[in-house]
Amino acid sequence: MATIPRTIHLVAPSGYCHNPAAAARGVARLQAAGHRVENSGIIARREQRFAGSDSQRLADINGLTQLNPLPDIILAVRGGYGATRLLPHLHYDALRACLADAPAALCGHSDFTAIQLALLTQSGIVSFSGPMLAGNFGAEVLSDFTIEHFWRALTSPKLTLEWTTVSQQVQVSGTVWGGNLAMIASLIGTPWMPEIQDGILVIEDVNEHPFRIERMLLQLHQSGILSRQNAIITGSFSGTTSTDYDNGYDFTSVWNLIRDLTGIPVITGLPFGHSADTVTLPLGSRGVLTVADSAASLQLSGYPVLR
Repeated sequence: MATIPRTIHLVAPSGYCHNPAAAARGVARLQAAGHRVENSGIIARREQRFAGSDSQRLADINGLTQLNPLPDIILAVRGGYGATRLLPHLHYDALRACLADAPAALCGHSDFTAIQLALLTQSGIVSFSGPMLAGNFGAEVLSDFTIEHFWRALTSPKLTLEWTTVSQQVQVSGTVWGGNLAMIASLIGTPWMPEIQDGILVIEDVNEHPFRIERMLLQLHQSGILSRQNAIITGSFSGTTSTDYDNGYDFTSVWNLIRDLTGIPVITGLPFGHSADTVTLPLGSRGVLTVADSAASLQLSGYPVLR
């Protein structure tokens, strides 16, 4: 996985780890690669559907300020639901003093997006939307693509992602942000929603029908958020099945509608999100997006990396 052994500290601010075998497999793989995994006791923690009580899960994040030395990587066990409960109680000033510009990579996706965007908004902390312990490192078949992109993002001060998309001509730059679309939409109107001008919004989701994705994007549009973006990049949208009722209505229909309504380029096809193969994105970094015909590239810079 990586040539340099790292210290990886686990956090579980969201849902109960319903697949402990996968989490254990992820820990074993990381340890076999020479890394030190801390705080693995939280994997078994549970209260109702959550990975512990609100105070326990809150302590996972606020307690980072008490770690000395800081770990190299702070890795979420899984997503689910529960992070939103914690947002009013995070110690944003202390977390800023501890983590902003520090060589400690905060990594996760899905429900973890809420914490990542709140920290970006309130503390200026750039974090990484990428793999988590159970679903990615603990997958039955480990994705070489995902692991390679994870370590490259965490150790390279500049990163270029390349993929194939719908043919168009685009050249824009801006702040790269986003993550799970359901979590982004849930933050509208709250103090934890980033107010990013000239952004490159990257979105993904799972188990959401195209009409629900359209509804969330319309909420972002009608709230004035999309008008501040220079481009939208779509990642993985999986776990849905079309029916006869849809009559041809699909994700392509959604992307075309958003293009027509906003005039903003929508760049599809980035391998990102709830899929076996996913890139790792620094949220809050500087991005330069280029699309020439069907070849897309996103150049990333301006984010902290591991020493």
